[in-house]
Amino acid sequence: MTIRYLTGITTTGTPHLGNYVGAIRPSVEASRRADTENFYFLADYHALIKCDEPARIQRSTLEIAACWLAAGLDPQQVFFYRQSDIPEIPELTWLLTCVTGKGVLNRAHAYKAQVDKNSAAGVDADTDVTAGLFMYPVLMAADILMFKAHRIPVGRDQVQHIEMARDMAQSFNHLYGEHLVLPEAAVDESVALLPGLDGRKMSKSYDNVIGLFSPREQVRKQIFSMVTDSRAPGEPKQAEGSALFQVYQAFASADETHKLRQAYADGISWADAKQLLFERIDREIAPMRERYEHLVSHPAELEQILQAGAAKARARATPLMRELREAVGLRNLASSSATGRKDKAKAALPSFKQYREADGRFHFKFVDAQGRLLLQSAGFASPREAGQCIAAMKQSQALPSAAEAALAPGVDVPAVQAALKTLADSEN
Repeated sequence: MTIRYLTGITTTGTPHLGNYVGAIRPSVEASRRADTENFYFLADYHALIKCDEPARIQRSTLEIAACWLAAGLDPQQVFFYRQSDIPEIPELTWLLTCVTGKGVLNRAHAYKAQVDKNSAAGVDADTDVTAGLFMYPVLMAADILMFKAHRIPVGRDQVQHIEMARDMAQSFNHLYGEHLVLPEAAVDESVALLPGLDGRKMSKSYDNVIGLFSPREQVRKQIFSMVTDSRAPGEPKQAEGSALFQVYQAFASADETHKLRQAYADGISWADAKQLLFERIDREIAPMRERYEHLVSHPAELEQILQAGAAKARARATPLMRELREAVGLRNLASSSATGRKDKAKAALPSFKQYREADGRFHFKFVDAQGRLLLQSAGFASPREAGQCIAAMKQSQALPSAAEAALAPGVDVPAVQAALKTLADSEN
């Protein structure tokens, strides 16, 4: 089974070393995995929620796209596109809006943070809360569900958005049949979070960043401005807790890191340590800088790459959107459904149906293309547990254990497995 991964970067700033180590470099490395399809997009619709400066959004889109390509992303091997070039995404956003409860969105972290901020300031709870901020999780869900992504690489602070996307997909599938794939968060605990010039997390909000493709001498100047302690040359220094050491470690090999740790213990001067850091970063970044500068100075070439990526992505998005429009009833009036004949849209494939019983436990059933019951589950404590069992069945194309679900009477195991295979084939 081919696993689909999807990653986006919001176009509101110029990439720095923290972005490169935490997102761009891992994404490029992941794009080369076997048996995967990888989707990378520039989240310029999301940028509108955070920024009202058109020139900044345009410039950021240019710089981030150039960074990804300069770092080695091959647009021929992945889906590389700009969010706003896929009109099916806002259309799917509306369909998801119509099946998403307001209570779900009330719990979104960004919205709650703004409400809490307003409460602390003694102003109206909705001050500075736009509909875009409130609907942000729905747009993010549409980004994911549009391409039937299985895995979404995120930090722990973003896991909630993936869970909300699952909830929206489940709600849609419950009403209209199994059309959307339920995604899972892929949290990589090994991804480095770089400290900035002042030791805090590297962030433009703190104005403590080292530019990724800034001019060479500017990068050197920024590195030499990093905050260190007052230990003089010859005095042993602690690697643990040293922002300079942490940044070096994110670029260096294990052997290089060991040598710098020993140099700390031997009393290396801070100036020499900073020079080593500059040289190690420059060794990795310098070969990319020429490609980056070429793309930034040739925006028409970059635009051509993005338009080709959009066409490739829309080849997936357009058929799915046509399927979803049919499912919800946005149909040609001359179709058989409009004349009163039986609606077969929901019964075209085997499907899972999730529901909640009066005792508060969550169940699912699996029916074939004719609606015949194949599998009836036992009760689960949460919809997430039920969803995980469904996902496991889809991936393995095998039956769950007796403790998780019970076969419907009179239905043989091969029939269930054949239906699972049919469903899996339709999603690949």
